[in-house]
Amino acid sequence: MAGRLAIRKAEPFALLAGRVMLAAIFAHDGIGKIGNYGAAVAYARAFGLPEALLPAAIAVELGCGLAIILGVCTRLAAVLLAGFCIATAVLFHSKFSEINQLLHFEKNVAIAGGLLVLAVVGPGRWALGRDLP
Repeated sequence: MAGRLAIRKAEPFALLAGRVMLAAIFAHDGIGKIGNYGAAVAYARAFGLPEALLPAAIAVELGCGLAIILGVCTRLAAVLLAGFCIATAVLFHSKFSEINQLLHFEKNVAIAGGLLVLAVVGPGRWALGRDLP
């Protein structure tokens, strides 16, 4: 009983920390794509993706990453980023004969799983928009 109470008391902090740790990579990557747009375009083209998709990718990464960090529309942002992770895994990391690609694929799938858990649990008490979907 006491252990469960301690966990409940730590829940607001744990959800905030978890949100920040999960979402910071996306916000950082979105900013990186803006700062090095030409390289991001070249990378996308190397995988046969049109340049026109890059602004949408940046919007999802940066917008949803910041939304999750702030706790605004957390559930929707988490679902969108989970889908983004799965798409990224399939499009960019499906050469399983290369161990590095397999590892990146597995990490993207794992992050998507964490985001789906966040979508179900919600942002917690320490969020700017905890009453939003």
